[in-house]
Formats: sequence, C-alpha cells, structure tokens
Amino acid sequence: MPNRPLGPAARAVPTVSPALAMLGVNLMVFMATLDMSIVNVALPTLVTVLGTDFAVIQWVILSYVLVIASLLLLVSRLGDMRDKKRIFASGLVVFLIASLCCGLAPSVAWLIAFRAAQGVGAAMTQALGMAIVTQIAPPSSRGRALGFIGGTVAMGLMIGPPLGGLLIGFFGWRSLFLLNVPVGIAALWVVARRMPALPPVRAGERFDVPGALTASLALGAYCLGMTGLQRNGFGDPLGLGLLGLAGLGLAVFVAIERRAAQPMLDLSLFQNPLVTLPLGMSVLVFITGASGFIMPFFFQSAQGRSVTEMGLLMMILPASMAVTAPVSGSLADRFGSRGISMLGLFVLLGGCLALGTLTARTPWWGYLLRTLPVGLGIGIFQAPNNSAIMGQMPSHRLGVGSGLANYARVFGQSTGLPLVGTIFSALVVSSGQVGQRADFTNAPPDALAAGVAGVFRWLGALLVVAIVLAIWAWRIESKRQAAGTPS
Repeated sequence: MPNRPLGPAARAVPTVSPALAMLGVNLMVFMATLDMSIVNVALPTLVTVLGTDFAVIQWVILSYVLVIASLLLLVSRLGDMRDKKRIFASGLVVFLIASLCCGLAPSVAWLIAFRAAQGVGAAMTQALGMAIVTQIAPPSSRGRALGFIGGTVAMGLMIGPPLGGLLIGFFGWRSLFLLNVPVGIAALWVVARRMPALPPVRAGERFDVPGALTASLALGAYCLGMTGLQRNGFGDPLGLGLLGLAGLGLAVFVAIERRAAQPMLDLSLFQNPLVTLPLGMSVLVFITGASGFIMPFFFQSAQGRSVTEMGLLMMILPASMAVTAPVSGSLADRFGSRGISMLGLFVLLGGCLALGTLTARTPWWGYLLRTLPVGLGIGIFQAPNNSAIMGQMPSHRLGVGSGLANYARVFGQSTGLPLVGTIFSALVVSSGQVGQRADFTNAPPDALAAGVAGVFRWLGALLVVAIVLAIWAWRIESKRQAAGTPS
C-alpha cells in the first residue's frame, strides 16, 4: 500500500519526550524558587512601600509556604489516584493567574491573599515533580535526574536576589511577580506537548479530607501563634493558646490517620526508619534554610548596603548549591546516598557556625567565606537524601513519596520561618536597645547583627541533631546489607 502524506490533524499530534517533560518540570521548579528568592530580597522594600511591619511582612512568604504545606500530601494522594500530568498542568495555570494577581495587588492584605493562591498552584506542581521524574527517568539515573532538580532549585535561588535587586530598582516590586508569566507559559507549553500521560498505578484510592483539614489547621495555628508572639511579646496568651491548639491538632491528626481506611498520610511508611530518618533530616536542614529571609534586614538595616549589592551577596549561597547538587546526585548513584548526604550535613554545620560570628562590620568577603559552606552543604545533602527516600517507596506510592520529600522541605520552611523570626526577635529585644514590639528598621546595627549571628548558632544545634539521625540511618542500612536484607 503506497505511503500517503500525513494530514494536518496527524501532524499536530504532540510527540512525547521524557527528557523534555523533565525540562518542563524543572522550569516550574525554577519559577517557584525564583519567586521565593526574589520576594526575600523585596521584604525591606515592601515594609516601607506597603506601610507594614516585620511580623506582618513575613506572611508574604509564609502564606505561600503554609498553603503548600497544607496541600502537598493531599495533592500527592491525588497524584496516586489520577493522571499526574493533568494535575501538574492545572497547577501551572493556577500559579500563572495568581502571579499576575500578585503583580496587581493594591495592598499588603491582597498581596498575602494572592500569595496564598500562588501556593495552591505551587502545591499542585511541587507535590508531583519528583514523582514524575522518578516515574519517567531510568532507575540507573534517578539520582542524577533528582540532582538536576536540586540544581534547578539552586539556580532559581541564585538568580533571584540579583535579578530582584535590578527589577526593584528599575521597575518596582510588582515586576517580581509579573516575571513569572512568560516563564510559566513556556513551562506549560512543554508539559502539555511533551509530557506523557501518567495514569495511576493502582485504582480505587480515596481522599482523606478530615486528615487534610486537621493538618492545615494545626500548621496554621502554629504559624499564627509564632508571629503573634513576635508582635505582642513572648507571654502573649493568644499566641501561646494558638501554639497549644497546634499541638492538639497534631495529636488529632495522628489519631485520624491511624483510623482512616485510606489515610492522607500512610503512617505505615514511617515504620521504615530509612524513610523516617531522612525525612527528619530534611526538615531540620530546611528549617536552617528558612534563615535566608532575615538576611536582607542584616544587609540593608545593619550594614547599609544597597538592594543591588545585597542581591549579589545573597546569590553566593544558591550559586554554591547549583555547583554541587547535580554532582552529588550522580555520586549517590555510584557510591550510595548515605555517606554523601552525611558529608553535606557536616559541611552545612561548619557554615552555620561560621555565620554565627557575623558582625555589623563583617566585610563582603567575610560573608562570602562564611556562607559558601552553607550552600555547598545543602547542595551535597539534598539530592542523595531525596533519592534515598524515593528508593524506599513502592511503585503505587511514588506520588506520596514525592509529596513526603517535598513536604519535609516545605514543613521545614513553614515552621522555620516563624521559628527563625521568633528567635531573631527575642535576641534583638534582649539587647535592651529596642522595645518589646521591635521596629527592626530602626534597631541599632549591632543589635541586628547580634540577632542574626545568634540565629545561626541556634540553627547549628539543630544540625547536630540531623547528623545524629544520619549516623543512625547509615548504621541501619549497614546492618541490613550485612544481613542480606533489602534496604
């Protein structure tokens, strides 16, 4: 039968390409992390332009992260029940529309609300990004593929600060959010045209709505309580009551998940310590990473640097992450993830202890030498740790595995932001040079610098705990290998 030329309809059929599909995932990851790092740089500017204070402006970041944390596991379950591609593409659309609204926000209240809407779209994509990559990448290169995601995160964080400084200087703060629109359109085109359909591996899964609502309320109460203590003093009854409510909510959540026929969070996964311990390590590392939002106040208010200079200094940490993240993923494929991730924790601890010596007179090169190990450590740690988590997941739980790995990061950020803010506030107030409800834009430089340095010393203590968990996981895996038990 003679060959006939293809008609227009046949020629229009998209060609599936796993490599380009992973590019689409990375574009969305880049956009979300770029947005986060750009907003960090803008916080002092937003305090002034929108006429607000330190406790309120945190919610420009916290509303975004909190919504992601509230929805990640729910969306992860949805990814195990429905087509992951469709959910990912829908999340991209939501993120694009919310970004446009953020750029047009008339007040800080509207900006916080639209940032929460952005979080909905980000949750729909971040919850499934690693699951999609794990499903379409060959097992032999899984660590490398996840390493590229880590490198993309670092690239977004690296470009954000200097780009944010330039955009604020030339076009104003609204341009920070409008920048997402063209990047997101490109990502959406690639996902729609090149990503294969990714139907569920197992049918019959159902939502756990009570568990999702309880987890969201508990996390929201925690964040509101912590920021309330910053504004009203550390004996504030409302803030302490909200923290108590958060603890009660956590207990209720665990009880619901134990009784649910198909829980949002399968607690049986935590019976495997090689899942639980890496997740705990990731939470502690990203609590440390939440410290970035106080650095603009250090550079501008304590050291008097310009927005552009601050942006260039703040790109040092993510630049060092970008160098190490893809390499560490490949090394994990070859040598195993435990030793590589533990090395990253030790390097990160050294950087935090070094940043604990910052002063208002620290030169730019002194900051560079102190912060470089922090970026290197996170970059070395993240991809091997994620690969270790995903390697323990059964095929029908890849969505939940991806959600858990992302949830550990977002939970660390969402709890770390108010925690870091509260420690910072307490240290600055304890200097005796500001009032209880501190106006940090007018605090003395030495008090601000001492607060920042003190935060990093506290974070160093958390990293010691993470190292203990890493040693524990390494010993368990070694014993299983010696006994011939699959790890």
